[in-house]
Amino acid sequence: MSTPSGPTAAFQIEARVRLRNVPGVLGSLASAVGAAGGNIAAVEGFEAKGTSIERSLCVNCRDEPHQLRVTEAMEAVEGVELLEWFDRTFRMHEGGKIETDALCSVGDADDLSMAYTPGVARVCTAIHEDVARSFDLTIRKNTVAIVSDGTAVLGLGNIGPEAAMPVMEGKALLFKEFAGVDAFPLCLATTDIEEIIETVERVAPTFGGINLEDIAAPGCFEIEERLKASLDIPVFHDDQHGTAVVALAALWNSLKLVDKHIGDVSVVISGIGAAGIAIGKILLNAGVGNVIGVDSVGAIWNGRDGLNPQKQWFAENTNIDGVAGTLNEVLVGSDVFMGVSAPDLLDATDIRAMATSPIVFAMANPNPEITPEAADGAAAVMATGRSDYPNQINNVLAFPGIFRGALDVGATDITETMKLAAAEKIAEVVGDDVTPEYIIPSVFDTRVLEVVAPAVSAAAVDAGVCRS
Repeated sequence: MSTPSGPTAAFQIEARVRLRNVPGVLGSLASAVGAAGGNIAAVEGFEAKGTSIERSLCVNCRDEPHQLRVTEAMEAVEGVELLEWFDRTFRMHEGGKIETDALCSVGDADDLSMAYTPGVARVCTAIHEDVARSFDLTIRKNTVAIVSDGTAVLGLGNIGPEAAMPVMEGKALLFKEFAGVDAFPLCLATTDIEEIIETVERVAPTFGGINLEDIAAPGCFEIEERLKASLDIPVFHDDQHGTAVVALAALWNSLKLVDKHIGDVSVVISGIGAAGIAIGKILLNAGVGNVIGVDSVGAIWNGRDGLNPQKQWFAENTNIDGVAGTLNEVLVGSDVFMGVSAPDLLDATDIRAMATSPIVFAMANPNPEITPEAADGAAAVMATGRSDYPNQINNVLAFPGIFRGALDVGATDITETMKLAAAEKIAEVVGDDVTPEYIIPSVFDTRVLEVVAPAVSAAAVDAGVCRS
């Protein structure tokens, strides 16, 4: 996985230092950190008394070797003793990022007799007589399984279930922080499609929903499709649909800025894997006039050899004129570029060859198909998947509210209309404040959940996919 060019909190260190209490030492320390390329993010408050001062400071670095250079620079400052330092990202992950918690107390025998034996038998019997009551009388009401086989993790690829755990824990943390949903990671020691499906089906009675995560294409398509058919709880592959929902919301707002109608625009999608196919589907459902997908071979068109079933579906439902060619060739004259593929595929010349006021969503992570700097101002609107540029297309804007809304009404599925409702409300949060640098809300905007969850609930009710 590539690392960013500048200092970032992802490589932040915390250093405990002892300073001689004389004028200039603190300034010398700050200067040394800056000269080494570090960016001081926080300094512990203190009161200067005695002959020395101990304090902590947090410094953003570029990568792990840079962390060592920054700490060496600290040690070299006269009057400064480096007592200890640690990588704050690794410290945050020590022991994991989530835990279970009790929702009721067991302080005496009466509590015990209700929470456990003998009283719990009454609740077990009630569920045995009506299994649907498990969604009210157990954690199923608010619990989602985050299932991964570790085959397509971030920009890391197939790293296995153990190495995927920190990402799945992070997903569970986001579920709780942004939507109050209890989620738990299930990283599976198999990449066999049949075994994954069977495992999820067997654990399903514990959960109210299934979030599939970081499972490589094309297997992810079959896994989701078959689980949606066999289970009576929502199944959602976030890598596909979360990205698609947020991308559509951003597109709606972008079109306002360039005064184009969604039915008139042509969209080129680079990368026809899980996310690319889902983006294509949601754009078609939203009424986009023409969509052309491009993979590593070139444009996808009906009749091209070597297409897997998912790409064949894509070929049959997009590229109405049967255009062939490379990414750079099919991009000429198009209105919108959406990339979920690989870094550095385009340059400013490609963007200038698009239609007037081009919209560019370069969403490959960690490095986009083209950076805003490389685009050289050629795009009317530009977004990436990164937090250090404006307009981050981030799934966390979608999946918490989608699951919150689905769980609240006992949904048994997440339909296309529910996804469209989520995208519409995400876009509406920006409203009339839309600018080229603000087409999508911040992930920390609390209004997103407030509007997305009830809209998804209402769409589920209208679609008739609710348990009650």
